[in-house]
Amino acid sequence: MRVIARDGASGVTHRKVAREAELPTTASTYYFESIDALLTAALTSCMNEDSERLRRLIEAPDEGADKRGALARLMADLLTAPGRLLAEFELCLLASRRPDLRGPTRHWADTLCAFARLFTDDPLRVKLFANAYDGLLLQALLADTPVTADEFEAMLRELLPGNAGTAD
Repeated sequence: MRVIARDGASGVTHRKVAREAELPTTASTYYFESIDALLTAALTSCMNEDSERLRRLIEAPDEGADKRGALARLMADLLTAPGRLLAEFELCLLASRRPDLRGPTRHWADTLCAFARLFTDDPLRVKLFANAYDGLLLQALLADTPVTADEFEAMLRELLPGNAGTAD
């Protein structure tokens, strides 16, 4: 992911990945028969990690805390060191051109939908949130000033105005 963040997906080579991991080049070629296999593994790993992080938030006891606020803080934290987020977006764009890479992105979208269903049963609002989430982060990467957790929370409340555990 560090190589993708620095050089882009098109800049990934077995040699660069091995150098970044401080391993011989043969280690990279042993585990990944091609750059495509390596990029697929990177995308799968990222989407699984992101889904697991969100799943933990979904399953956490409420204890009076609003999960939209927790998600907003997580979003703001992603922007403090944006390299990984940039790499993830690059891999997602690659998946838009390569249908064989879309499985991991569907897993992520399903997890976003599960989060939205904490607040609404409206299929349109669930889809709107799932599609808007990544757009909010992408636009935040493009912003001249950092987007704060409070700003993210306000947007999330607009997208998901219901209360956790209730339908609109």
